[in-house]
Amino acid sequence: MLSPATKIDSHRARRSLLRAVAGFEFIKGIFVLLIGLCAILLVRKDAWVMAESLLALFHISTDRHSAQVFLDLADKLTDTRLWAAARLAFVYSALRFAEGYGLWRERTWAEWIAFGSGTLLLPLEIRELMRGITLVRSVIFAANIGIVFYMLFLLRAGHRERQRQRLTGAESRDQQGN
Repeated sequence: MLSPATKIDSHRARRSLLRAVAGFEFIKGIFVLLIGLCAILLVRKDAWVMAESLLALFHISTDRHSAQVFLDLADKLTDTRLWAAARLAFVYSALRFAEGYGLWRERTWAEWIAFGSGTLLLPLEIRELMRGITLVRSVIFAANIGIVFYMLFLLRAGHRERQRQRLTGAESRDQQGN
């Protein structure tokens, strides 16, 4: 059995780590919200001209393959697709904000959301790693798998704690009934 001081220290460490994950999720929510707002700003604009201007701003030659892919993508954008992308971005950011809030407040439902959404993203991240290992992809994959395993640890610990409380409560009711 852990001493009270050890329990307090482990709870503080758990809270700090949960708040770090909550902050990370909140930042992801802000980032995707900004993407959604950018999609709305592109509605009724010539996306190809804007993409070409962006490439010129960053001194990227339009002869490069990646620039051509970017321009082709901009050429295929329609107002309907932009609105759909904005809606999807807003829903995703709302989920990230809710998850961040719940993790900050140490709610079990938020741990489940973090575990589920992180697990759903793992196949996509593995596919990206199969396309080529880069520092960014590796860091994103490592952070996500760390969050998934940490949420699994917290969910299992919470389950064990609830079972222990149920058993303790049942024993005290049995003793009171005798």
